[in-house]
Amino acid sequence: MKTFLSIGTGPGIGMGTAERFATEGFRLVLSARDEQKTEALAEGLRAKGHDVHRRSVDASDANGVAALVASVHDEFGGIDVIHYNAANIRRATLGDQPLESFMSDLAVNIAGAMAATREAARNMKPKKSGTILLTGGGFALSPHPEYISISVGKAGIRALAQGLFDEYKQHGVHIATVTVAGFVSPDTPQISAIADQFWQLHSQPIDAWSVEAIYQP
Repeated sequence: MKTFLSIGTGPGIGMGTAERFATEGFRLVLSARDEQKTEALAEGLRAKGHDVHRRSVDASDANGVAALVASVHDEFGGIDVIHYNAANIRRATLGDQPLESFMSDLAVNIAGAMAATREAARNMKPKKSGTILLTGGGFALSPHPEYISISVGKAGIRALAQGLFDEYKQHGVHIATVTVAGFVSPDTPQISAIADQFWQLHSQPIDAWSVEAIYQP
């Protein structure tokens, strides 16, 4: 059975994408900081007959993120798809927030994604197989001064995918992002549409791989 690891699983895009892959026969590993909320999401998917496991991770801790990826790989004999969905959306200008909050936002919004990507690729490259999916955002295309932390973070997500795409493709690893150009709510058709875009990226034959899909709500 193939394994799908979700980092930063929430009730919206994270849950929707995980369920999309579960319907294709993937074993799911859901992870986030709030164990109770993550377990509730896992239970909902188990009730539908899916194979679901839960782990705890603080996405602001890059070492912890890397350790999670390594442990899931070792436990299940590999990770076929990893989805980094963690983000801290703070409405604040650069001048209105303390330096500590800006740095903690960046730790979640981009550093955790870099740690997850590096650790996943370390095991995927020798196998010449694997998909790394990143949840991007419209602030990467149109940064906003009142959402500066997430703007910088999503710009980083986009740069991470684009900067590694060609190199990773040479090793049979597909890194890609869905840039969600707007706010979306859980339990809406928009979530299913975004999840489908992640699935389509993963399903592309190697000669048709793309690095980005842009979703307009």
